Amino acid sequence: MKILPFGDRALLAEFSNLDQTMRAFRAFGVARAPGIIELIPAASTVLVRLDPNKLSLRAAEQWVTDTYGRASRVDTGGEVVDSNVIIPVRYNGPDLAQTALMLGISVAELISRHSQAQWRCAFIGFVPGFAYLASKDVDFDVPRRHTSRATVPRGSVGLAGEFTGIYPRSSPGGWQIIGTTPLELWNESHDDPAAITPGMTVRFEVDT
Repeated sequence: MKILPFGDRALLAEFSNLDQTMRAFRAFGVARAPGIIELIPAASTVLVRLDPNKLSLRAAEQWVTDTYGRASRVDTGGEVVDSNVIIPVRYNGPDLAQTALMLGISVAELISRHSQAQWRCAFIGFVPGFAYLASKDVDFDVPRRHTSRATVPRGSVGLAGEFTGIYPRSSPGGWQIIGTTPLELWNESHDDPAAITPGMTVRFEVDT
């Protein structure tokens, strides 16, 4: 882990891979110190925002170091969020058959493995509410489309690299689309506009 300065109210903890980043985010959330305002994970970093009136940068850096050190030695056993979101999916995407072919499995096996895996939101990116979901239950590594689509409909479920994601609104995109869901994932009129946030677990349910 490398800790980088990020102004006078934040630190950026940088990690070698996604697994380390997710472990750190969980550990920081479980052992959250007074003065920590917000934890923002990405693929290889966690931004730690703090209130300097309650926690100095030096103290925050020590807390980050100690907390991650403990998490590296033992499993924290805790979760940032204990919510489990069920996503109904119709596996009818335009790239479903081609994605199965690229993975060397049948369409039925792709659907089975995708829907039986437990996924966890690693971070939010691309557009508001777009959750990057990772899983240790599958070993997918799916290349993006050579040419991005000008418009991907809202609710499209896609695969790219090791991640699965759901488009919260219509937008351009280059992920391999394997299905669709009617679930609303982003609503700015709600107090919590995102249906999925970092740390949440997600399961996909076949919707016929």
